[in-house]
Amino acid sequence: MTNFIHSVFNPDIPFLRYALIAGILSSISFGIVGTYVVARRITYIAGAISHCVLGGIGAALYFQTVYGLKWCHPLLGAFVSSILAAVVIGLVNTHAKEREDTIISALWAVGMATGLIFISKTPAYIDPMNYLFGNILLISKTDIIIVAVLDLIILVTGVLLYNKFLAFCFDEEFAKTRNINTKLYYFLLLCMTSATIFLLMKIVGLIMVIALLSLPVAIANQFSKKLWHMMILSIIISIFFITSGLAVSYNYNLPAGSTIIIIAGIIYMLVIVVKIIIGKLHRK
Repeated sequence: MTNFIHSVFNPDIPFLRYALIAGILSSISFGIVGTYVVARRITYIAGAISHCVLGGIGAALYFQTVYGLKWCHPLLGAFVSSILAAVVIGLVNTHAKEREDTIISALWAVGMATGLIFISKTPAYIDPMNYLFGNILLISKTDIIIVAVLDLIILVTGVLLYNKFLAFCFDEEFAKTRNINTKLYYFLLLCMTSATIFLLMKIVGLIMVIALLSLPVAIANQFSKKLWHMMILSIIISIFFITSGLAVSYNYNLPAGSTIIIIAGIIYMLVIVVKIIIGKLHRK
């Protein structure tokens, strides 16, 4: 751990410092949006949106390489495709009255297939592994600015609309009686989830996005009675996962994203096991 701390403050190793800063900033969005998503029980939607993101990345890389559109950056494709996926899920769910699981299954498969087709047709060799599994060590100053801006938007939205989101997440019928536009808040929550997945993409990749969005909240839920308590605790837990994951991966030369998720999974399982043991002791 000491070696990691020294490296973070080493001016000759900026990538590690950028990774830590981006991880800490992203934890704010993970905690806020993750809490709303878990409370609303739409965690599985994150999986569909994240796989659709690969389609946007593949399309952006293709148009950038084949047609010379330098402005068509993969990050732009990722952001646009994540928002479009959220809008499609919301529109079909609210207007076509289709089951969410059906929509999600279709988007999940089509998004992945589209992305892989575009990548395969792009002349230059492109390794999709960094997008699928992430590489937080490739974070740049520009990425940090993007994360900070989106972080600020989510923070302001989540805090200012806290009471309305609270009513919408826990009792939609009650929210309607209070003249809250539940369809609007459903769309807004999906868009916030998309933006957070966009942040997660560079840290743990598209495949493992659900874990970091939900595990800190799942652990915080064991110790919190109020939603805002859960948010704050989730942010702290997320920062711990990312920081410890970076430290372990740096010291033992392991993939950072995978290490972060493994630590999160182990701690979650330990919390559940301890809770079960304590529950049995109390019953005795």
